[in-house]
This record gives sequence, structure tokens and C-alpha cells, in this order.
Amino acid sequence: MNCCGSLSRVGADVIAASVPRSSWQSIADSTPPARARFVGGPSHTGTSMPEIPQDGEGLVTYHQLLPFEMDVAPVTCARFSAFVLDTGHITEAERFGWGLVFIPLLRDNGPVSPIDGRSPWWGKVEGACWHRPEGVGSDVRQRANHPVTHISWSDARAFATWAGGRLPTEAEWEHAARGGLDDPRFPWGDHEPDDQDFLPCNIFQGKFPEYNTIADGWRGTSPVATFAPNGAGLYDMAGNVWEWTSETFRLHSTTSGAERRNSSARERHEVLMKGGSFLCHRTYCYRYRIAARLALPADSGGCNSGFRVAFGPVSHPEVRP
Repeated sequence: MNCCGSLSRVGADVIAASVPRSSWQSIADSTPPARARFVGGPSHTGTSMPEIPQDGEGLVTYHQLLPFEMDVAPVTCARFSAFVLDTGHITEAERFGWGLVFIPLLRDNGPVSPIDGRSPWWGKVEGACWHRPEGVGSDVRQRANHPVTHISWSDARAFATWAGGRLPTEAEWEHAARGGLDDPRFPWGDHEPDDQDFLPCNIFQGKFPEYNTIADGWRGTSPVATFAPNGAGLYDMAGNVWEWTSETFRLHSTTSGAERRNSSARERHEVLMKGGSFLCHRTYCYRYRIAARLALPADSGGCNSGFRVAFGPVSHPEVRP
């Protein structure tokens, strides 16, 4: 079990989905957000000052990017509703009949058993999916402009294709997140969020997981564009929801340890995610930094997993140490 909510559904029984349209069709809106345009050129991934080296973030690699565009905001519940209304898409969470939810979000919904002892703050909630983020009794009608959640990799790719785009590569994502700065730690620069006065993104404040001060005003997801954009005009490149990339997870190294980790990632069908979520904190999951990386099974997706769409020809740069 990953600290950020990883649980593969491989081998699980599939439950026939029932998707009551009345709970979400009223918010459907296919209007896309603005796009940020990037001219391409030399770029890099990783950092020379890693905080979680086992994730591979300390392996600095250089890339030559083609020009590309990226939505300035993650896909919202309203836009995903329009996609489902148009295509009839059934998400993996709906097909399997349950999703992972941060248990403190269920304080008014009755007790839920932890999914395992290593991450007791995660619960397997029956019926939790994109239009019922906390399971039966919840819906997205008051969250039209929040990022859609409970999205798997295949769900994200299906939407991106419908929108005429694709998921971004890691190099594109990091390049966009830097927003024109040379090598910042965060999309806004190097100033660390402090839980009190400097709150530039939607992450956890307080002592995880026992006590959330909610200093930034949001217990769970926040509407897109609630916090200031980076220099390229992109919102929520740190915090709010994790974002799927187009790449399977791997460490760009030939060491024996990296080979073992990459073999495990292949066996678990792990895909790379970026950006952190509303559950990240420096003392718990310090992954709202630009270089930070997360591996999740492709069929997973919880209350903090979403995505955004990129456009343009895919760069296939030479990757070198």
C-alpha cells in the first residue's frame, strides 16, 4: 500500500456498474480551459537536491522537447461529466464498485474499515467513484469546478483522446511546472509552505493524519484556479490532485537496485504521477515538489487522483544521465 493511496485492482472481481445520470448530468460542461503554449527546446527532469531519492527524483536527465501545449488546469468534474454524457464511458472505479477514500473525509458517513495496517487513513469505500467521491450519499453537483477524482490511467487516456489531446510526458510536465524559472523547487519558486501564513497550494496543514488545521480553507479538493498560477499560467501544478502522465514508472539508472525497482514496477503495471495532492505534507509525503515522483498501479485511482491534458506531437528525446 503506497502512502498516497495505491491499491491495484488486478485480480479483483468486476461489479456491473450502474451510473445514475441524474446525479451529475446537470453540471456537464465541455468547455475546455485555456492552454499554455511551450516552444520546446532543451529541458530536464529530476533534481540535484533530492528529498526522496528512492523514487528516482535525484537522477537528473536532459531532454529536447518539441513544442507542446497544456491545459492550464486539471480536468474538472463538469468537463468529465460532459465526456461521460457524450461517450457513455464507465470508469474503472465504477466497474469494480469501490474506490479509495481518505477516511477523515467520511466523518459524517459512518465508520469505514482501513484498507490495511500500514496506511490506516485509507478506506475501501463501496460506490466511491468520480461522481460519488466519498461513496453513496455524496455527489459532484457542488463540485463542478473541482478536479475530477477516482480516475485511473485508462480513464484519463480515454478522456484525453476525446478532447483531442494526450497525457503529458514527465519532461513536459516538469518543464511546464517550472513556468519559465530555471530550476525551482516548487511551481512558484523555492519558498516552502509553512502551514500558517504562506499557503500557495492545496496541501495538508497540521499533523498528518490526525489533525488538519485546514488553514488553506480546504479539507479535500479545491476548485481549480483557487490558488495563484505559476509563471506560465498553469494552476494546481502542486497539490490538489495527483496527475497521471503518459509514462510507465521507471528509474533512469542501470544499477542493480534500479533494475529491481523497475522490474517490480513492470509487474505491478505502475505508471508515473506528478504534482502531489491535498494530502501531501512535508513531514509525510513531501511530493508536491516539481521533481517528486509517484508510482501507482495503472488501474488504481482514489479521492486524490486526477489529470490534465497536453497537446502536440509527442517528444521522444534521448534521455541521458
